[in-house]
Parts: sequence; structure tokens; C-alpha cells
Amino acid sequence: MKYRTLATSAVAFCLGTAAMAQDDVSKAAVLETYADIAAAKYEDSLITAQRLQAAVDALVATPSAQALAAAKSAWLAARVPYQQTEVYRFGNAIVDDWEGKVNAWPLDEGLIDYVDASYGGATDENAAAVLNVIAHPTFTLSGAEVDATEITPALLEETLQEADGVEANVATGYHAIEFLLWGQDLNGHGAGAGSRSWTDYAQGEACTGGNCDRRGAYLKAAADLLVSDLGFMTAQWQDGGDARAEVMADENAGIVAILTGMGSLSYGEQAGERMRLGLMLNDPEEEHDCFSDNTHNSHYYDGLGIQNVYLGEYVRVDGSLVSGPSLSDLVAAKDAALDAEMTGKLSTTMMALGRIKTAAEAGFSYDMMLERGNAGGEALVMGGVNGLIDQTRSIERVVSALGVDAIAFEGSDSLDNPDAVFQ
Repeated sequence: MKYRTLATSAVAFCLGTAAMAQDDVSKAAVLETYADIAAAKYEDSLITAQRLQAAVDALVATPSAQALAAAKSAWLAARVPYQQTEVYRFGNAIVDDWEGKVNAWPLDEGLIDYVDASYGGATDENAAAVLNVIAHPTFTLSGAEVDATEITPALLEETLQEADGVEANVATGYHAIEFLLWGQDLNGHGAGAGSRSWTDYAQGEACTGGNCDRRGAYLKAAADLLVSDLGFMTAQWQDGGDARAEVMADENAGIVAILTGMGSLSYGEQAGERMRLGLMLNDPEEEHDCFSDNTHNSHYYDGLGIQNVYLGEYVRVDGSLVSGPSLSDLVAAKDAALDAEMTGKLSTTMMALGRIKTAAEAGFSYDMMLERGNAGGEALVMGGVNGLIDQTRSIERVVSALGVDAIAFEGSDSLDNPDAVFQ
């Protein structure tokens, strides 16, 4: 795998561009870069999750405001490389089948811990919506008695995740950990994220929320499971791993996998389900990182993941660069104008997502942007939506130019059938 420093890679890029323009880039070389970048992204996700795991261990062992703040910072840092991996979904079955374990959302957080009275109770759709596993060492689920005296990764993964077949019963992954660190965001469209106190992990009389020992056990189990799951996926993209072998086995199918991930994430998933839908519903609960108010970063790094797969370069968390022959090179050899179009569309989208990120970091949070009648917020969000849709049209042109099999990208009612959203 080609892990190079920025300085070294910059020289190599300048020297290699002219040669690249003269010689057709091979699909095999493009796929190797694609797999190398996946390996680096998942390894970075694992590294940052291990740092989060250490911060969680420190919080549970010695609870304090500082320890909680450190764990939150570690969670935010862990999201940066992980969100850039999402472009590997859809086209790679091994990733898409696994992804729900680590990044499923939205979640009925009442399954895990206490919630505000305004949250409501069990529903016809989800009998476990307020099960509150942390408060109950034993409970009935799917008609069976469950012994949850010890909260373990196995309990979370095998018993609670998607309990009763309900997708909103999310018991594992980044968002379960996010909820346990921040708590519910009860601000609606107002400023502010969740405000869970460190005393929710304190011992003795200082404990708030009850069951602080079990809350700590759940948080540790979720962090341990996240590290285990990311370790598995990292191995799949290393030399000899199943995901790498699958994408390298058939060159045309491999190129289809790259384009499927780019187009489906751009269109149905990000532009539709993660952005346009929330704006249509004016619902802050539709934020991807709703407890921490980190959605602006999730959107930004999803977009960046699409761009860096097309360009064949990824900057690692240690500042080094992974790069090589790219899909951009392959397209340019076929149609230089189309490559310029695609590259430009990706850049335009990143500028639009960057505006959302900048505004949120200045205090205009994403849930505030979703409020009905907020023209400025709607303009910012729709700038990102429109950029993502527009770049998808160019991805479709790339599919045609490369002569690979036709691809049906993931859709969304919010884009394809808006009336159905309100039915």
C-alpha cells in the first residue's frame, strides 16, 4: 500500500501528471488505489476509535467533567475518518452488510437509557422504544425473559441491536456512544447540543440519572464493540482481505463498485435521506449526529470521501497521503472535458458543504438551519443538496463514458416522490 508523505507525494504528482496524460491508466491500478485508500481510512477509523475507547475507560474509571469532555472530543475526532469511508458502501456488499453495526441511525434512544418525559412511551411500531436497558437488569423482549445483569458487547450486538426487527432499535455503534456521552438534545431548533452531566457516571450519592455503574458498563461495551467491528473491516481491506480480493477480482465490476458508492451516497443517501428529508420535515431529529450537533461535519466528510475516491488521494490522520492512479485519470484518458466537469462538480459540492460547516462552527447549528421559515438555513442546506444532485448527473455521464454496466443509484422519496414523504 502506498503511504507517502505530503511533500514526497506532491513531487511525485507533479512529475507523474504528464506521463499519466500520455499513457492509459489501467483499471487494475485504479482499483489498487481504491483499496489502498479504503485500508487507510478504516485503519484511521480504528486508530481514532481506540483513542475513544481509552477516553471512555478513563471516564468510567474516574468520572469528572474533564474526562467527559475528553471522551466527547475523542468521539468527534473519530467521526472524521469514519465518515470518509461511507463512499465504500452500496458498491461493496461486505461494507453495506456490516455498516449498520457501527453507524445506524436514527435511533430510539429510550431503548438504552432514561429519556425526557416528552419522548413518550412504547408505540405500535416499537414496543421497546423506552425499554431502558440500563435501568433494568432483567426485562422481557420479543416475548422472552432476558438476563442483562452483565452488560456485554454480546448483549448489545446479539440481543438488543434491531430488537424485534425494528431498525430504530440501535444499540451499538457511534450513535449509541454519542447518546451516552451527550444525552438527548432537548433544544429543538434552538442553540445547544445534548447536556448530559458527568455525574451520570459518578459513584455513590453523586450519581445522577440512576444506575451509573450500568451506564458506564454499557458505554464501555459499546466502545469495545466499535473497536472490534472496525478491526474486522480494516482487515478486510488489507492485502489478502476479502473486500480487497472482491474488488480486484473483476476490473469492470470493481469500477462499477466505485461508481455505485459515489452515486448512491451522493444522491439517495446524502442529498435525500440525510439532507433534503430533514429540511422537508423541519425536524431536528433527522440530523445525522443529532445528540452532539455534529451533523455539519458528518455531511462535510461524507462529501470529502466521495471526492477523494474520485481523485485517488486521502490525507490520513497523521498527515501522510495515500494516493495513486485514480478514477479521474481513467476518465481523463477517455474524455478530458468530462473529467474537468466531474472534478469541478465535486469541488462545487465541497464548497457548499463547507459553507454549512463554517456557519455551524460560527454558531448557526444544523438543527437551527432546519427550522421552518429559516430562509438562510434552507439556502445553505439546499446548496449542499443541489451540489450533490448535480454531481450525481456527472457521475452518470462517467458511467456511460467508461462503458461499464448501467448502474441504478440509491434513491430517496424526498427527491423522487416528495408527496410520499407526508403520506
